Amino acid sequence: MKIVLGADEGRRTLLRRQPVGEVTLPPEIWRRTRDAVGDVATVEEAVRRILQDVREEGDAAVLRYCHAFDGAEYETLRVPPEEQRAAYDQVEPAVVEALRFAAGRVRAFHEEQRRHAMQSFQRDGVGVQVRPLARVGCYVPGTAAVYPSSVLMTVLPAKAAGVEEVLIASPADGQGRVSPLKLVAADIAGVDGIFRMSGAQAVAAFAYGTESVPKVDKVCGPGNVFVTLAKRAVFGDVGIDALYGPSETIVVADESADPTLCAADLLAQAEHDELATPILITTSGELAEQVGKEVERQLFGLERRETARAAFEARGGAVVVDSLDEALALADEFAPEHLCLLVQDAPRWAAQVRNAGGVFVGESSPETLGDYTAGPSHVMPTSGTARFASPLGVHDFLKATSVVSMDEASLRALGPATARIARAEGLTAHARTIELRLGEETGDDSPAD
Repeated sequence: MKIVLGADEGRRTLLRRQPVGEVTLPPEIWRRTRDAVGDVATVEEAVRRILQDVREEGDAAVLRYCHAFDGAEYETLRVPPEEQRAAYDQVEPAVVEALRFAAGRVRAFHEEQRRHAMQSFQRDGVGVQVRPLARVGCYVPGTAAVYPSSVLMTVLPAKAAGVEEVLIASPADGQGRVSPLKLVAADIAGVDGIFRMSGAQAVAAFAYGTESVPKVDKVCGPGNVFVTLAKRAVFGDVGIDALYGPSETIVVADESADPTLCAADLLAQAEHDELATPILITTSGELAEQVGKEVERQLFGLERRETARAAFEARGGAVVVDSLDEALALADEFAPEHLCLLVQDAPRWAAQVRNAGGVFVGESSPETLGDYTAGPSHVMPTSGTARFASPLGVHDFLKATSVVSMDEASLRALGPATARIARAEGLTAHARTIELRLGEETGDDSPAD
């Protein structure tokens, strides 16, 4: 594990981010992309072409691109109900119960969040009318690594908000099957429709609609670079929740931290993706050395050890700083998706955090609880967007409409100032709408001679 000394060196090396969209694709994926899309120079250009084709050709383009990218042959995009029911026979009962347990926790958290979210109100003739979105589409990534938890973490906040129709899109395997784990999770969460489609073509189908995929009001959920760039491209035609990059975790630890737990928490995120960012920031050089040894030792027991190793080699490591104040300041600058505090008096330090998607306080609060059963959605801001963005939640599925409902007395109280400002701006027609209602002479109603 790489170890760098000092905050400035950490900023220059481990904590330096790659902009969204500038990820270098592995040669095999780039070859497959050009075979499917044609002679394109960038990933963004490939995504634009996919979006255009889906917009013009509908289902045919979605099916063509899913076959090209996933090697999956199937004729219909929507998963039939009988396939979803049959999925229960392919999932261990203990796992089904675990998913139900997790769903109960996630549902309860977001129902409580709904009670504290935006509320309709009316006062002095003005107010806000808050309504849920009508239909949303959630992208659920993963075929090599399957994420039924992401079904729960995207669908249940929307359901708690009161969204009428929640749909999901998931890549299918080579036989055109969506993972039974995802199908079971979708049933538990109350999904209204499941579509086997992947990547930019799935985002396009949700954004523009096809013969079999309804157009949605908002596209949500994480995904690879194709999904991310597609979401950015369709924003405006449809809403999006955020642009998500690869998983990232910062563990802030002092000399009291257990190196075994530090390594385990870092590896838990490194195994997600070769592009993941697992970083330790510590006040102890000795701890950094011990964590490096633990990472190497624990790698051998992982099913996805090659993925985790690649993540550490590309973006992982440790930064040794002079104090916890400096460590927290450095973490705040980076604004990580996950911030784990393995320090003495962790709650006190947690209260000082400004920028993080989620804060995991002390040894008893590993980030993995947040991935599955704690309650908040594990779909959280990445790439530094935690400086201004929040985890996916009920608020992402609500919208407010301003309502103005004045009586005549209010019109007379507000009207004169309104008309004066309008005329000061040179907007005579605006002023007239008030003056006519107040029975005032506008002085400019007659045509010129």
